[in-house]
Amino acid sequence: MMYNILVADDNGEILEVLEIYLREAGYNVYKAEDGLQAIDVLKLHKIHLIIMDIMMPKLDGIKTTLHIRENNNIPIIFLSAKTEEYDKIEGLEIGGDDYITKPFSPPELLARVKAQLRRYTKLNAEPLNQSRIDIRGLTINQKNKTVEVNDELIKLTPTEYKILLLLAKNKGTVLSLQTIYESVWRQPFLDSESTVMFHISKIREKIELDPKKPMYLKVVWGHGYMIE
Repeated sequence: MMYNILVADDNGEILEVLEIYLREAGYNVYKAEDGLQAIDVLKLHKIHLIIMDIMMPKLDGIKTTLHIRENNNIPIIFLSAKTEEYDKIEGLEIGGDDYITKPFSPPELLARVKAQLRRYTKLNAEPLNQSRIDIRGLTINQKNKTVEVNDELIKLTPTEYKILLLLAKNKGTVLSLQTIYESVWRQPFLDSESTVMFHISKIREKIELDPKKPMYLKVVWGHGYMIE
């Protein structure tokens, strides 16, 4: 399968470099110089992954992602010169799946692209007879990647959905922070506790009636998280 990747960045040199590396790796590449152009490309083409700069004119990467996430669940990798923890967390919180800073290593970026596409393809290829998970009012539909709690639709980011699905598929089993991170991000677990805990917290806020007394997503202190 030939994947289509959209690269959105207002730096022409970076667009050219990314296009060269991605095309050499076998991907089709579409380019946009701002968020408005990126949205237009999505309307015209089937895009499988987006590499999105945060600081862009007209419509920045954060606002563009918020718009995209209203109707689209494709993987988004943020690309930015910013290195502050706040910017990374903000990008992940509003729907980003990964984050890489400039200057970047092309082999590392390609590895992350492959990892995101692999997970995206796998989640979209779940057999129909295994497409639904029901746990005491919590329903995960793997066919259309939706989550409901007591018939109320819950909006999760792609990363939040992957974590919840992983825990649901391993119901009754405690998964460590390392297991969750390496299963979802497909990267070595290096000081990534805060990243996992941040996403867990956001999931709880969305699916639990009382996040401080969770009914579904529970912590086993010193070991990890589980869905009973």
